[in-house]
Amino acid sequence: MQQLSVNLTIPVPSDSVLISKVELQELKQQQLTGTWWTMEDLERRINLKHEWIKENILYPSKFRKVLDVKKGGFVRYPESKGQKWSFQASKMAKFLDEHFQQIFSK
Repeated sequence: MQQLSVNLTIPVPSDSVLISKVELQELKQQQLTGTWWTMEDLERRINLKHEWIKENILYPSKFRKVLDVKKGGFVRYPESKGQKWSFQASKMAKFLDEHFQQIFSK
């Protein structure tokens, strides 16, 4: 088998950089590190209303046992009327990615 060695030059615009996909994922994850979402933030992030999010993600026991901060999770469920939801953004984003199929297949 023969190999062909070729030097190739590809221009990169001065306002751009090339990085690996792994590095891009790490940078995206770092954006969420140390960030908390409110329910409104989560609604905007996944483009669904809070009623749907509660019914299909937050309240089903199969997810709540993983999500609830009182059970070692990363979602603070309101304990009384008027209290706000809090979501650890990096872990919630990862959860949504990993459980997409479970969430949408009823």
